[in-house]
Amino acid sequence: MRALVVRAVGAPPLVEEVELPAPGPGDVRVAVRAAGVCHSDLSMVNGTLAAPYPLALGHEAAGVVTEVGADVTRVAPGVHVVLNWAPPCRDCWHCGHGEPWLCVRGGTPAAARGWTSTGEQLHVTLGLGALADEVLVPEAAVIPVPAELPFEAAALLGCAVLTGVGAVRRTARVAPGESVAVVGVGGVGLSVVGAARAAGADPVLAVDVSPAKAPLALAAGATEFLLADDTLSRAVRERTDGRGVDHAFECVGRGATIRTAWRAARRGGQVTVVGMGARDDVVPLSALEIFHSARTLRSSVYGSSDPDRDLPELARAVLDGTLDLAPLITDRTTLEGAPEAFARMARGEGARTVVVP
Repeated sequence: MRALVVRAVGAPPLVEEVELPAPGPGDVRVAVRAAGVCHSDLSMVNGTLAAPYPLALGHEAAGVVTEVGADVTRVAPGVHVVLNWAPPCRDCWHCGHGEPWLCVRGGTPAAARGWTSTGEQLHVTLGLGALADEVLVPEAAVIPVPAELPFEAAALLGCAVLTGVGAVRRTARVAPGESVAVVGVGGVGLSVVGAARAAGADPVLAVDVSPAKAPLALAAGATEFLLADDTLSRAVRERTDGRGVDHAFECVGRGATIRTAWRAARRGGQVTVVGMGARDDVVPLSALEIFHSARTLRSSVYGSSDPDRDLPELARAVLDGTLDLAPLITDRTTLEGAPEAFARMARGEGARTVVVP
């Protein structure tokens, strides 16, 4: 089978022949039908996130179960599934206290699974390596969805949508009439925009460095698009009676953009960091401004969501037309076209590219 593999920090990802082991007890083999190219995958390529190599990329995908190992009860061959890159153990302290997104055993950066064509140990991104023809994953990493759900939409539910919608609904709990700014409008940011609008937020200000993102943000539900430049703080306050927004969401994962979101929020407002950044990227905040601003700064890990509970709900929303994912998908390609999708993402172009192996 084929997979998109990166072999060193900064090396271009390339399609390679790889081999997966046969399913063992509790394992599920899935034929991938659609996979999104996520910024976290790019972070594995450029070294923002440390990973072992060679590494099969991809963690946002949907497909069809082809084979199951002994003791698997959740699915059977032929079932359509979304892949979950952070399956909770249901046994640790966090899982037992209603925080499965903080599970101490879920979401490993990379797992050893399979071999390259030259016999090297292959690692897979976030336990999946889903930019591939097939994956072999634990039973807990597959979530059944209705067969009528399009694979493209199902794939995005597994990361961008669950993360973005969850950040609005579960982490920040945006209420009708509250004001929102979204810094960074890639796939996750557009999901935040759409969820904020659906929650009744007004205004919903989309912020990005690229003016080309304006049509995407407006299509997703933003009331206005603002460029991230030296005039941004003033522009946000002009649209919020001089205060700043009630909720600022950072969807990039950089110290500078976290600082931008912080400055966009009103005194007493909430700043929710959705993007995942580098260990050494520091956010400068003085002790005085933390006290004086009375803002709340927190992160939203996987949208503070329980995928087993929340993902089927999102799937139903797609099917009944209340959740439109069309604005998120700006490009479609084959596995051979995935390297160029990474190049577009590095240049800040478009939103989600969906790869159909």
